[in-house]
Amino acid sequence: MNISIVIPLLNEAESLPELHAWIKRVMDEHAFSYEIIFIDDGSTDESWSVIHGLQNENTEVKALKFRRNYGKSAALNEGFALAKGDSVFTMDADLQDSPDELPEMHRMLWQENFDLVSGWKKKRYDPITKTIPTKLYNWATRKMSGIYLHDFNCGLKAYKNEVVKSVEVYGEMHRYIPVMAHRAGYKKIGEKVVIHRARQYGETKFGLSRFIRGPLDLLSIIFVSKFGKRPMHFFGFWGAIAFLAGFFLTAYVLIDKFIALSNGVTQTLVTNNPLFYLALVMLIVGSQLFMGGFLAEMVSRNAPNRNKYEISEHLNLD
Repeated sequence: MNISIVIPLLNEAESLPELHAWIKRVMDEHAFSYEIIFIDDGSTDESWSVIHGLQNENTEVKALKFRRNYGKSAALNEGFALAKGDSVFTMDADLQDSPDELPEMHRMLWQENFDLVSGWKKKRYDPITKTIPTKLYNWATRKMSGIYLHDFNCGLKAYKNEVVKSVEVYGEMHRYIPVMAHRAGYKKIGEKVVIHRARQYGETKFGLSRFIRGPLDLLSIIFVSKFGKRPMHFFGFWGAIAFLAGFFLTAYVLIDKFIALSNGVTQTLVTNNPLFYLALVMLIVGSQLFMGGFLAEMVSRNAPNRNKYEISEHLNLD
């Protein structure tokens, strides 16, 4: 099969027939073999009934419905597990992403040999309350991840099948699939300017909380990918820095006390020196970081996937 299209949705009943017809027209024009996987994320409108109707008339339609709303990441994770196509696309169900972009993105995957291609909504039709925070978020993600995409949050993306099978998406991680893929060893990441259309039906399902949860998930990805199998390298390093700082501050306070005594100043108390308390805090923090590192190392060494590594190719190992 050439293409799998994974479409997470929440209360998008009005958009689904038009979206399906549009995708079908594009796929048929290019003679692609394809499947459309709708993931209903706990819709409370008629979305599931509409999907039922589409599936009864079209064998390429597959669908899964959550009992409640779990979020876009959970929907994508289930869709990726079901996808069988060589190319796996993600797109939103609100008609703001254009299926006309799919053939060119498919070509980029296989003729230009990209591991994934991310859409870039260069001209957006969103309110300023959404566009300005998105620009700040994209800037921060570029700086923290080292991946220079313009639009991490674009729902229209194309992946080779092996890429989506190598990542686990949860929380708010759907925004950072390119970061997770890059950390998993898929370095060739492309970008394509795509058409962004104004929303025709309903309203956006994302609130301001995503701007809090999103950056925290990015920090989690970067930390786990770098130190997940060697947590002591992180905790031990900063624990050593804190402990050494506390040690030298303690030494300085004691030497200062001895100098004062040698000069006949007997009323100076160590506890009167603010540096004494800073030294104490640094020694405690350093010790706690070390203990945290040891505990994390024990957990990591007993994890079932401690020796699981991504292998791209092998020769004559059967």
